[in-house]
Amino acid sequence: MRNPWLAMPFVDSVSELSARLARAHERVISDGRSTGGVRQVVQESWERSLQLRLDPSTASPELALDDDDLREYRRSHPLSLVLPVVHRLLTRHAVDSGLIVAVGDAGGRLLWIDGDRALKRRAEEMMFVEGADWSESRVGTSAPGTALALDHGIQIQRAEHFNPVVHPWSCTAVPVHDPDSGAVIGVIDITGGDEAVAPHTLPLIEAAVAAVEAEMRIQRLDSAARRPAQRESARPTAIAPALHTLGRDHGTLEYQGRSIELSPRHAEIMTILAWHPDGLTAERLAELVYESEGANVTLRAEMVRLRKAIDAFAPKLTPLSRPYRLARPVDLDAHRVLAFLERGAHRVALAAYQGPVLPASAAPGIVGIRGEVRTRLRDALLTDASVETLLGYARTDEAAYDTEVWKACLSLLPPRSPKRAGVVSRIEHIEAEVGAR
Repeated sequence: MRNPWLAMPFVDSVSELSARLARAHERVISDGRSTGGVRQVVQESWERSLQLRLDPSTASPELALDDDDLREYRRSHPLSLVLPVVHRLLTRHAVDSGLIVAVGDAGGRLLWIDGDRALKRRAEEMMFVEGADWSESRVGTSAPGTALALDHGIQIQRAEHFNPVVHPWSCTAVPVHDPDSGAVIGVIDITGGDEAVAPHTLPLIEAAVAAVEAEMRIQRLDSAARRPAQRESARPTAIAPALHTLGRDHGTLEYQGRSIELSPRHAEIMTILAWHPDGLTAERLAELVYESEGANVTLRAEMVRLRKAIDAFAPKLTPLSRPYRLARPVDLDAHRVLAFLERGAHRVALAAYQGPVLPASAAPGIVGIRGEVRTRLRDALLTDASVETLLGYARTDEAAYDTEVWKACLSLLPPRSPKRAGVVSRIEHIEAEVGAR
């Protein structure tokens, strides 16, 4: 059975498809007559647009927020805190793919737009700009507006849009929900040419939205954990410094609202020391940082440079010696993933896992930490995770060729699940590729 939320397949040429959709659009708009040339979900959206007395020739977006209001509103919007997740999972890839990514609020107002610059300028001609209202009640059928109206991810292709001005475009959008209340708080959209409605685009945005919602939950849990008890003094409490090394080669150290990017070597040392809070002798630390033996002198010289860099950033964090250790506890992102796994929060742990620990590092200590985190995550998900969480893990680069994970997904899916065909196809592809080597 075909997924009704996905765009129509390219069974004919692009020009023929556009003409067919345009004819269906003309019939419905002119006399409201039902047609078989368009998906039911789109037909119903057109009917809602007509019931609102929208004229497709004039149902264009309006600028609902001027620059000052937009800046203030964005600053206070909950999605502002998770934009780095959107950038990491969608925006940076959209730039290379000739697409743009938009993040809007629950009312369909576009708050942030990024991606391919040339395409972004073209989109401005149809008022696809920050601050514009793209709700279904304002512009009729569009991916962001209709996704919000139905509270469901959807693709809108070419002439499926209510307004003919948007017919050269295609888009995919998914609503974002508050992780506590479940209320819709926004929408994430990818807009561009036909590649914006490729079959993989909808699950890609759904996975990004799941990561965004999980990150919001993580931030709230962290905030609650750091909040002083009501019976304690109300004076501000110090927030522990945080070290981010997952999925990145240059570690980032954050402290008191500031951050510093560490060199790969310094990131290795800080990560190893954070992993061994009781400290390490110079000989043992040298063994964990360098692949060659007898690197004590090299380590001491590197520690001088590291201390100088940290001291200039935050003197209270400068590593100590005899043994080498951190001056105060550091919230290592790899530790956070493991903590969520221990609580049974598998989906949150997967969202917090942004990739292997310092993936380009060959330092023995980092290789060991990376392997332990990867193994514990994989084992926990295979043992206790829901099928949706396990599918999310299977789609990561790390598990893309892990047949055991994909077969576990298949065993957990209901017999009539439409996702089974895709999983079976993936398993066959992996086995065929491995067999050809």
